[in-house]
Amino acid sequence: MEALLLNLGLGFGIGASLGLLGGGGSILTVPALVYLVGQSPQAAITTSLAIVGANSLLGAFFHRMQGSLNWRVALVFGGAGMVFSYLSAGLSKLFSPTLLLVAFAALMLAVGALLIVRRQPAQDARQPVELAAWKAVLSGAGVGLLTGILGVGGGFLIVPALVMLVGLPFHQAVGTSLVIIAMNSLAGFLGHLGGAPLDVAIIAIFVLAGLAGTFAGARLAKRLHPGHLRRAFAIFVIALAIFLLYDNLPKLV
Repeated sequence: MEALLLNLGLGFGIGASLGLLGGGGSILTVPALVYLVGQSPQAAITTSLAIVGANSLLGAFFHRMQGSLNWRVALVFGGAGMVFSYLSAGLSKLFSPTLLLVAFAALMLAVGALLIVRRQPAQDARQPVELAAWKAVLSGAGVGLLTGILGVGGGFLIVPALVMLVGLPFHQAVGTSLVIIAMNSLAGFLGHLGGAPLDVAIIAIFVLAGLAGTFAGARLAKRLHPGHLRRAFAIFVIALAIFLLYDNLPKLV
């Protein structure tokens, strides 16, 4: 019973993060599956892609109902990301589990720092800036590469890119990011099939609890100040990354 309640709580928190910020699901899911559920890093990556992909799809639906989603931008980013996510999925098998976690933590540190220091737009522009095709392809390919190797949906990278490069309002970037995450996660998941066996029960519990969390997060997204939310989330990401490095760096020596 305690394990079930823990998994339900984790699933709700992951869904809430995705619905509220358009990212963070994988950052929370992979460490939770490894340290709290007891899965291997390789199994956690595949399981994370299934959980985050399903919850992101649900979150995108909720944001669509609120009008905070740009399908054209999502398909350009997501199309390139799906190809590279699928092609790079097998690369995770070339690295040790400890090295994967260290690389994951290093990425979290870099993104957390970016979220803190980057300047917010002066205002939410309602008309997105036209994005050059090559920028869309390169951005989507980069996020897809990380998705396939590390099992990250990429929302914590996509949302800043959509705001700074495309010019989307923050809340619209959150909803649009969820479509891209779902597309990348699907491609990465398909690329990982045939590897570590999946625990279908864990996936079902996380997705069902995540449904409630995603709905709550999407409702809150329009009511809370995005700048304060992103800074608080960045601090959490950095703290978790430091813990992962502390736990795994000595094992590489």
